[in-house]
Amino acid sequence: MREYLKFYINGEWVDPAEGLKTLDVENPATEAVAGKIALGSAKDVDKAVKAARAAFDSWSQTSREERLEVLGRIMAEYQNRFGDLATAVTEEMGAPASLAQRAQVPIGLGHLNTAIAVLKDFKFEDDRGPTMIVKEPIGVCGFITPWNWPLNQIVCKVAPAIATGCTMVLKPSEVAPFSGQIFAEIMHKAGVPKGVFNMVQGDGPTVGAAISSHPEVDMVSFTGSTRAGIEVARAAAATVKRVAQELGGKSPNIVLDDEAFAKGVGRGVASMMVNSGQSCNAPTRMLVPGKRMDEAIAVAKETAAGVTVGDPNGNSQLGPVVSRIQFDKIQKLIQAGIDEGATLVIGGTGRPEGLDKGYYVKPTVFANVTNEMTIAKEEIFGPVISILGYDTVEQAIDIGNDTEYGLAAYVQGADIEKARKVASKLRAGQVSINGGGGDMMAPFGGYKMSGNGREWGDYAFHEFLETKAVLGYAPKVAAE
Repeated sequence: MREYLKFYINGEWVDPAEGLKTLDVENPATEAVAGKIALGSAKDVDKAVKAARAAFDSWSQTSREERLEVLGRIMAEYQNRFGDLATAVTEEMGAPASLAQRAQVPIGLGHLNTAIAVLKDFKFEDDRGPTMIVKEPIGVCGFITPWNWPLNQIVCKVAPAIATGCTMVLKPSEVAPFSGQIFAEIMHKAGVPKGVFNMVQGDGPTVGAAISSHPEVDMVSFTGSTRAGIEVARAAAATVKRVAQELGGKSPNIVLDDEAFAKGVGRGVASMMVNSGQSCNAPTRMLVPGKRMDEAIAVAKETAAGVTVGDPNGNSQLGPVVSRIQFDKIQKLIQAGIDEGATLVIGGTGRPEGLDKGYYVKPTVFANVTNEMTIAKEEIFGPVISILGYDTVEQAIDIGNDTEYGLAAYVQGADIEKARKVASKLRAGQVSINGGGGDMMAPFGGYKMSGNGREWGDYAFHEFLETKAVLGYAPKVAAE
């Protein structure tokens, strides 16, 4: 059993400031305790922030080459610990071992590689005649990250922050904290200068709130639910710090009426099931022509029926969802879909047959859903997809945009020009056409209540930089 009872502050592993309080961490596949972590306090956060503040003076003045060297060492050590990270992710949040090795851990390497590539050519200065525009590191950053793609969300914040000369304090999710602890070990082994990276384990109401409200934290980057994001913004408001947020989603997936229809439906269902549906950008609302609803039902049912659920250390495509709290929430929402009159195509409440332990959810498809139903409005965060009908493409776009969220959207269709036109009208931070994805340089973030700011690639750098205009920078021309 894992025991992580110290925090990483100022280059050292230290005991909690207010004595040891622990939290058991559950393996969602077995419902057994897999380990425990120490719970931090506001005093631990203050100690970490002060270490980051002290380190900022020197780290912010390092050269491009020095930061590239540090990022290279982090990347090398991350690769050394690849197997440990994959095992931790499967154990802490139930991702199938194949998904952990194929996506959950590699995406962290992707962000490190991207930060290195961007840093090599990034312009921190822009000469505009008599004025020099300078991009400078914002300062001490607080990172609060979620459990669903733990390494993705840690590294997509840490890597650009390191690259731009910021220092930081990380609070990983207390639900899935093992990979975050190993990441701190990676930073230590890579020789990141003392105080540049600090980590305090703990819960949101204590450690998260302390980071958000701390007067010496210059910027807080949060990924999680919209509800929690609002609390982070409130806590940060008094100190007028920058707040970047990647929050919830209820992403539409518009399948156009053409010869690629069946392929689009199948792709949409398969994509929805990845990571047991626990992705904020998952294509949860599929919109199909009403006249082809029966065809969509048949394809969706066949696709979902082929998804295997079970032991994440075996050959299953879907593991459990992360916790009993999440399991219970999903069950209530599936029941709401049934109660409100949606057609249950496959799946439903309860565990899949043969699984009597672990937080396993049946791959579930609802059809004949309307956008007023609970399952079409609320973020379910499980392997549950809703199929809605439309009469015209314009109506599909209206339905797609009829949500408080705007993180992602999807379009499926054989006519690329038509698909592009639909994409241009969808109010979302990222729109994927025909399964397009995998671009580590593409900015990621949302419209409306899906957040503000952008992560990934060069856009991420700007979140961690202040802009200074130096007037009179150019020497005056002597009078003739």
